[in-house]
Amino acid sequence: MRRDNRLSATLHALLHMAEQNRPMTSAELAMCMTTNAVVVRRTMAGLREAGFVRSEKGHGGGWEIARDLSTVTLKDIYDALGKPSLMAMGIHLESPTCLVEQAVNHSLTSAFAEAEAVLIGRLADVTLAQLAADFHARAVEHHGKIQSKIRGKTK
Repeated sequence: MRRDNRLSATLHALLHMAEQNRPMTSAELAMCMTTNAVVVRRTMAGLREAGFVRSEKGHGGGWEIARDLSTVTLKDIYDALGKPSLMAMGIHLESPTCLVEQAVNHSLTSAFAEAEAVLIGRLADVTLAQLAADFHARAVEHHGKIQSKIRGKTK
């Protein structure tokens, strides 16, 4: 079963956008999201409607972040994407009059709802600014490792 990776890909593109001092084209964002520019424009249109990005047409145009990263949560982006399904599993609906199926589905429906509520709550706790800070910390650590390797080879 193919997984829906729109949230992850969109967050990836938004962090790239946040690092730029200029608008990014749909083609550039398509490379970040490993998709095509049409999908980027469709995705970004939903984010634009929610006020998270803005765009300009023409030479020097493209997409850019429209809000302070600390004011946008992962849940905000999830909502702007149309609240895609978070659970790959579902319930069996082949025999709705079967009492066993009813018992199983009742239990699973409750468990899935609880799990989804926890996940959505976690998405609401994380901002784009926190993701950007995590990226910067990883970049500094990575740069330090590279410098250590370079120094080790020159000795």
